[in-house]
Amino acid sequence: MHKTRVRRVGALVIGLSMLAAACGSDEEEAASDTTEAAAETTAAAETTVAEAADTTVAATEDTEAAVEADTAGALEGIKGTTPLVELTSDFTDRILTTPSGQGLTDFNYAGETYDAMIIIALAAEKAGTDGVDLAKEINGITKDGEKCTDFVSCLEIIKAGGDPDYDGITGPITMNGNGEPLEASYGVLVMGAENRLLDGQDGRANETSYVKISSPASAEVPEVAVEGTRAGDGVLKFGSILPQTGSLAFLGPPEFAAAELAVADINAAGGVLGNPVEYSPGDSGDTSTDTASQTVDRLLGENVDAIIGAASSSVSLTVIDKITAAGVVQFSPANTSNALSDYADKGLYFRTAPPDTLQGAVVSQLVIDDGATSAYILALDDAYGTSLAAVAEETLGAAGIEVTVKIYDPKATSFDAEVGEVKAADPDALILISFDEASRILRTLVENGIGPKDLPTYGVDGWISNTAGENFDGGK
Repeated sequence: MHKTRVRRVGALVIGLSMLAAACGSDEEEAASDTTEAAAETTAAAETTVAEAADTTVAATEDTEAAVEADTAGALEGIKGTTPLVELTSDFTDRILTTPSGQGLTDFNYAGETYDAMIIIALAAEKAGTDGVDLAKEINGITKDGEKCTDFVSCLEIIKAGGDPDYDGITGPITMNGNGEPLEASYGVLVMGAENRLLDGQDGRANETSYVKISSPASAEVPEVAVEGTRAGDGVLKFGSILPQTGSLAFLGPPEFAAAELAVADINAAGGVLGNPVEYSPGDSGDTSTDTASQTVDRLLGENVDAIIGAASSSVSLTVIDKITAAGVVQFSPANTSNALSDYADKGLYFRTAPPDTLQGAVVSQLVIDDGATSAYILALDDAYGTSLAAVAEETLGAAGIEVTVKIYDPKATSFDAEVGEVKAADPDALILISFDEASRILRTLVENGIGPKDLPTYGVDGWISNTAGENFDGGK
């Protein structure tokens, strides 16, 4: 708009100059006066434009400063849970040396990914095949044997004719008959004044604590029979469907890095069945795309023996039938939905991530311990969100806490309505069960005066991370 105004004034000057030339010398002085006046008008207009521009810039800077002031430290005090043990510096340092580990700031599910691949490798060695029969040894690798914590020591036990009990990075690991952990460790993560986790990184304090929990004896089930006749070829080959894109993409880098480290460690120890193991990585995307299915088709065409992933329970549910029908093991490091606990998987689906029956209890206990008498659960509409929300609702209700549950569409372009309902409910606590849209929900909460500093907020593994803080600060 400003440039248009200047051009119009300039056009007036040119028109007046042409008029002066046509009138001749008698009118030159008058025309000159007119031209000078027009020039002064032009200068004044340009000054007005510049002043307006300066005012606009100043207003923009003031607005940006106000927004920054409103959101700086706005996430401080958030507590969240994720399956996590206190990772050793040796493990995290080695993770950082992998191609996918450069510059990692979060290590969510890195240990679970590494352990899944080590367990599969040991099972193949124990079974003497990379075919479907390796699945029959997977649960046993983690219990009722001689304790060991790394691939080399467990391999020595197998070669000596013994039975290893692998505990690994995330141990103790004890698999149920349905291929999921009976016990787990959760990290309780806390957001600090920089909108980042107080995790000891980049000079920040470390306020992460750990909670161990076990399933009740009633949760134990018999071994699920392995179905299938797929033979091996002597070379154990892994594939992966992990999130390079989609709503859980922040989980991808630590998972890919851990997979690369596991392959390196296995091969450094001589491989499996006398041969180096192979690895073909792939993207899972999320349920808004067909990425996972396309990746699985490619991996099955490459004759992989085991597929690591997906991270999303809902994504796994879209491809599990295709994988298990092919006689291939599917082993997720991050699926937590209870829907997978008794899924008809031909005995070929496993996970190192504990089911939501455990995380739901842990995150709810945080709310209970902090003295809330009412809680609002805002959860995304998928197998993970509804499963975890149901457990949290039951746990909180049993403690006498008034609970409201709202299931939302994670693909929504705005969360104003959902946040409005939270504000109207006026709860003592909010449990946000979400994926990467959590940062936008949190921003909307802050804008409506019920951010984490006003309403105690609790997160879960689907989003609690430094990436969530980065996305919040960036308005993503």
